[in-house]
Amino acid sequence: MDDTVVGRFAPTPSGRMHAGNVFSALMAWLDARSANGRMVLRIEDLDPRASNPRNTELLMDDLRWLGLDWDEGPYFQSRRQEVYREAIHALDEQGLLYPCFCTRAELHAASAPHASDGTPVYAGTCRDLSADEVARRAALRAPATRVRVPPADDPAGTIEFCDLVYGDQREVLARDCGDFLVQRSDAVIAYQLAVVVDDALMGVTHVVRGQDLLSSSARQIYLQHVLGYENPTYAHVPLLVASDGRRLSKRDRDLDVGYVRAHDNGPQRLLGRLAALVGLAQVGESVSADALVERFSWDVVRAHAAKTCIFTKVADWG
Repeated sequence: MDDTVVGRFAPTPSGRMHAGNVFSALMAWLDARSANGRMVLRIEDLDPRASNPRNTELLMDDLRWLGLDWDEGPYFQSRRQEVYREAIHALDEQGLLYPCFCTRAELHAASAPHASDGTPVYAGTCRDLSADEVARRAALRAPATRVRVPPADDPAGTIEFCDLVYGDQREVLARDCGDFLVQRSDAVIAYQLAVVVDDALMGVTHVVRGQDLLSSSARQIYLQHVLGYENPTYAHVPLLVASDGRRLSKRDRDLDVGYVRAHDNGPQRLLGRLAALVGLAQVGESVSADALVERFSWDVVRAHAAKTCIFTKVADWG
């Protein structure tokens, strides 16, 4: 096994995996296994509302049933608070952090533009509050914590990278997202910081995930720079949509793995349909995860990434 390529699964235990989650997991697994690399399993259960031990057991059981094994873990973000606090301290030592008292409603009501993921571009409302004003507001409500990004004319604030699927990317942080959260007002560590710390400390070299997280990459690369971490290679895979154009979601219970397991004898038909979406299998072919390893190529996936990946429910497969 070659440790020069380390991939990861990083599911949130908020419900049963749907076909889109399986698709991302399959692409991450094939990327690592085709390079004889390692896979890490990390359970992203930072938010208490999304933490469910029963769901975690189901996630791991479903991955095994799919044939998507791992070599290290599971790690649980809920048990890694100390390493996140150390990163917060390191950022604070650089003078990069400040308290933010803006509510979610205030942020969304502002006339500021929104980033590509729907997050309002932060206007810097709390960036330069005086110590007295911070103390006054802190007596009324707990603040979140934001990290300062360089001004738009500072080259350090322009992030460029090449995604294995979507090609060259460029983002000016001050313009496209603004100062962003690293800790919520309820003291929960923000996603952007936690995944950066975890990927670095777990030696992850390849981050493969859904295209909806492409816009997070620039923020994460910035944190990697200021924390002294290496940058992983990124590959964002197409999102699957239902026949009505809706993104697949756990909330809508779109083709969860539990349904597949109740109606199919094995995972091969599901894996075949997913692989066919990006040219790794023939339409209608049933195939195991192991059999897809020798077929895997980012060139092939990239060639199919521009088309809409429509995925219908099992009951409609015929």
